[in-house]
Amino acid sequence: MFKKLIIGILVTSVIVVSCSDDDDTLPVPANTANLTLNLSGLEPLGTGYVYEGWIIVPGETLPVSTGTFTNVTFPQTFSVDNTQLAAATAFVLSVEPAGETGDAALMPAATKLLRGEFGTGNTATVGLAPVGDFTDAAGTFFLRAPTDEDVPGGAMNNGNDQYGVWFGLPGMPPMPNLTLPSLTGWKYEGWVVTDNGPISTGTFTSFDARDDNAGDPNGFSETVFDGPPLPGEDFFRNAPDGVTFPLDVRNRTVVISVEPDPDDSPAPFVLKPLIGVAGMDTAPESYNFELKTDAFPTGNVTR
Repeated sequence: MFKKLIIGILVTSVIVVSCSDDDDTLPVPANTANLTLNLSGLEPLGTGYVYEGWIIVPGETLPVSTGTFTNVTFPQTFSVDNTQLAAATAFVLSVEPAGETGDAALMPAATKLLRGEFGTGNTATVGLAPVGDFTDAAGTFFLRAPTDEDVPGGAMNNGNDQYGVWFGLPGMPPMPNLTLPSLTGWKYEGWVVTDNGPISTGTFTSFDARDDNAGDPNGFSETVFDGPPLPGEDFFRNAPDGVTFPLDVRNRTVVISVEPDPDDSPAPFVLKPLIGVAGMDTAPESYNFELKTDAFPTGNVTR
């Protein structure tokens, strides 16, 4: 009886070890091949959003998903149908809501971030072509707080101009002068960096109109008069936690970012093409933005 028990244990152990060994050495399915992403500059997305890769395959009605990820440590490798991967002409990376189902899961969202062409080789160098060309991005901003003035146009300026920032050139009327590409699937957003982090001036797609914060009862501007026909903000009310209003913008960093639409997070997205620092003078003084592309995402994809 004891001998039979020992033999039974040994047989069971062999079976367990054999199954474990098989699990550790499962072969890659014969009809798949590896796609390796080696990217830099990506930042984690907000809760409920993922990055998703796609390949463009001639003859396929829709792009083919290569998988989603949230971890931004690279390289990362994904298994893709080998026939489709070999025929692919390009790779695209998009920002997607997590857990998409139905038709929305079958194609990239409008928030396409990176793209690269395979050409005749097996490596695609990716860049921001889906978002836009920021080579000539430029612009200015000025300090002014028109939304608490007694008379439209500033005839009775309250002397509070250090509490607001607007994107363009001051004047009567102020003029737009941002040079930025038009966006599809994305919006621009202005920011002022405080001691407790950046606060938004509002999102916008037009450079000669008030931004999406205009008229918002939860916005920061006073309501005596609307601001100028430019993106921007005054900082008098509804201060975020940890920030004291009115906010003096002098000597602070001012940023314009590119944000997914819909936005993945209340924090600035990784794309921040224009950055400037306000001086001590209010309008009619203006300050130049500087183009910052060194932190833009880039990298390559290899099949």
